[in-house]
Amino acid sequence: MIDILSKRYLYFAVSLLVIVPGLILLATGGLPLSIDFTGGSLLEIQFEAGKTPATAELVNLYEDAGIDDAQITTTETGALQIRSSFLTNEVRDTILNAMKEKSGSEVTVIRFDSVGPSIGKQVASRAALAVAVAALAVVIYITAAFRKVPNAFRYGVCAIIAMAHDVAVVFSVVGIGAMFFGWQIDSLFLTALLTVIGFSVQDKVVVFDRIRENSGLLRKLEYEKLVNHSIVQTLQRSINTQLMTVEFLLLALALFGGITLQEFSVILLVGLFSGTYSSIFVAAPILVLWEKREWATWFKRKETNA
Repeated sequence: MIDILSKRYLYFAVSLLVIVPGLILLATGGLPLSIDFTGGSLLEIQFEAGKTPATAELVNLYEDAGIDDAQITTTETGALQIRSSFLTNEVRDTILNAMKEKSGSEVTVIRFDSVGPSIGKQVASRAALAVAVAALAVVIYITAAFRKVPNAFRYGVCAIIAMAHDVAVVFSVVGIGAMFFGWQIDSLFLTALLTVIGFSVQDKVVVFDRIRENSGLLRKLEYEKLVNHSIVQTLQRSINTQLMTVEFLLLALALFGGITLQEFSVILLVGLFSGTYSSIFVAAPILVLWEKREWATWFKRKETNA
């Protein structure tokens, strides 16, 4: 039989290598929140070929309208994305008219999103509340479902730890994406994050449920071997349902989908893979670690023979 759990500290190290760099980038650069959470306006426009004004001139037009925080980036298609504080329709129209006069050409509005500061704060607080409620519901559900198993509460806690692992992986990916590709945390990110949490919990329940079944059938087996046996039994299911179906579809969407969906697809791709990985290599090993109370020997020196 495949011995998975004997290398559990290697799996923990791999997780840290994936999580820590991205979180460091987020800590140093800050969360790249979009206007969905911070409030503000995003105006994406396209000028006629060869008539695009200089960036400084566009910033001056915003300042003339009383907006002094405009940030301009160029998309892959050559359009301009201008992020600023909240714009009313009247101020937006004033700026667009000034752009037409400055460039001497028509200005095509591709996209205009505007969110008030109070709405942005509500979205952020409700997003955090949704994640917290999901975590609490997981602990309650697993503890109740596994109530006939010794130390049922451990299963719920280990599921939450593994779920936090998957959330950390997602934020790490966003930190790296924000540094190199200009990604932002928006409403689509929240959708992807909650989807990852849902799939993550599902995977943990499948593995834990097999451990629960084997606890009655193989009660004389040593706990680590019982958990290892249960993981091996669920490997084929995890590979077939995740890698062979969902992951391939998301990979195709990430490679060939539109620009607006690429960030969403990559986050889901990595997050769902992390959910499967953590079910096998994080959640179950933590159960064994807890059962054997291995933390008691982490910092003790090995006794040397005289």
